[in-house]
Amino acid sequence: MSTSDPEHNRERDSEATFGDYGGQYVPEALMPALQELEDAYERYVLENEDGFMDEFRERMRDFGGRPTPLQRADRLSERYDREIYLKREDLVHGGAHKLNNALGQVLLSKYMGKERVIAETGAGQHGTATAMAAAHLDMPCEIYMGRTDVNRQRPNVYRMRMNGAEVNPVEAGSGTLKEAINETFRDWATTVETTHYVIGSVVGPHPFPKLVRDFQAVIGREAREQIREKAGRLPDSVVACAGGGSNTMGTFHEFVPDDDVSLYAVEAGGSSLGVDEEEGVAPNSATLSTGTDGVLHGAMTKLLQSEEGQIVESHSVSAGLDYAGVGPELANLVETDRVTPVNVDDDAALNGFHRLSNLEGIIPALESSHALGYLEESHDELGDLVVVNVSGRGDKDLETVLEETEKRDLEAAPDVEVFDG
Repeated sequence: MSTSDPEHNRERDSEATFGDYGGQYVPEALMPALQELEDAYERYVLENEDGFMDEFRERMRDFGGRPTPLQRADRLSERYDREIYLKREDLVHGGAHKLNNALGQVLLSKYMGKERVIAETGAGQHGTATAMAAAHLDMPCEIYMGRTDVNRQRPNVYRMRMNGAEVNPVEAGSGTLKEAINETFRDWATTVETTHYVIGSVVGPHPFPKLVRDFQAVIGREAREQIREKAGRLPDSVVACAGGGSNTMGTFHEFVPDDDVSLYAVEAGGSSLGVDEEEGVAPNSATLSTGTDGVLHGAMTKLLQSEEGQIVESHSVSAGLDYAGVGPELANLVETDRVTPVNVDDDAALNGFHRLSNLEGIIPALESSHALGYLEESHDELGDLVVVNVSGRGDKDLETVLEETEKRDLEAAPDVEVFDG
């Protein structure tokens, strides 16, 4: 089944919601900026005014390194007795899919006449991508990052600084992605006339979920063409990790109309599912699997929250999945049974990290490792032809992986006794 025609897409994308999810739950001070952004989105992204999308694609080719390959994973295919293909977003400049959106939004901010960009970041990949894009396009850049994430993602913090960005540690709360987004919204509310907020995932108020999705949809568009060329048909299943949902929606979007293709969003199951009401924390980030409806960061979506509606602190061994919400379009696709939410725990993700490194020579991001952990646990359910999105590379996670591996008895991990003494 082919995607709908462009005229229908423009009509559909004029809406601010996805079923019951989405919308614009923001202070009045931000409404003019959102209206300006919606106008720019329609003109430049949907209608290619002034050749914006032509320039974006050219820069993604020459600066970003697109298209990325769809690689048959020979040893994984042998292990699971089915055809496994990896969409190699780890090969995008900077090491993750995040550049697709960051470069698009920074370029859009220049077309809008903005003088400065700001962004939030969790694992640091979006902050790094935004800093790189801003340096590439000569745009002043400021990044907000939770203190906890600053401490566990030091290489990415240094990369942002090397690209000329200011990095502001956020001390509030658990010091992770939710607090970083809060602080970035506060900045934007007082600087909207001169500043564009480069939001890093398919979250936030309309039009951000659609804007980010459309920049990231290049992942699925390429993968759909590549798998037909390599395998002669569409896959039985497409698997991607899910935090906020940018790589998930980017991978899934072109496959959504293909009813015969199953879509699996793999969340961080952490150490256990559910919410500890007494402590006000969730030892996981499995929002699609266990969350309830509520408003966070300007949109109605699924959230990890207490019975009283208080957002709880989430957990993942991967900083990039450590978020108590999820994109509203992804929430709607789960609600309408088009996307299947699944989750794996920290051990499975760490084993996925080591297994891909050992069998295929590819060190994946801890985010992507959740998808690989699910592949190990549930490959029998995925059909004979499977595409897995490797959303980023794992250099940024080596300190965390080494620390966590030393604590655990992991089946796929290498011996680390060499570090003794």
